[in-house]
Amino acid sequence: MSRNLKLVINNDLKEENQRYFFKKEELKIILNLYAKMVSNGSWKDYGLSISSKQVSFSVFKNAAENAIYKICKNFKPSNKNLKYLITDTNGKILKNSSDLKNLLSHTKWKNL
Repeated sequence: MSRNLKLVINNDLKEENQRYFFKKEELKIILNLYAKMVSNGSWKDYGLSISSKQVSFSVFKNAAENAIYKICKNFKPSNKNLKYLITDTNGKILKNSSDLKNLLSHTKWKNL
């Protein structure tokens, strides 16, 4: 069975429908960071992937390589600090938080 992806622009939908993707504010925070990192030459491309457990924003140094980082949102975290994650290529959790803005703003990307 094939599932169609849909980008939710209007966040006035029921909370149940919103939890399976990034909210508009979350996506804005991620894309602002992405624009900053592209402008300084660190990141080159991105991709989105969605599963029943999480949505992830994958960051690539070159389009032909594996993602160097994934910024993930867990839909049903076992711990509130596992709602947002930064993982490496192998899925190892590098940083985690319950607040996306705080997680991304306090990450030293060159040190990861």
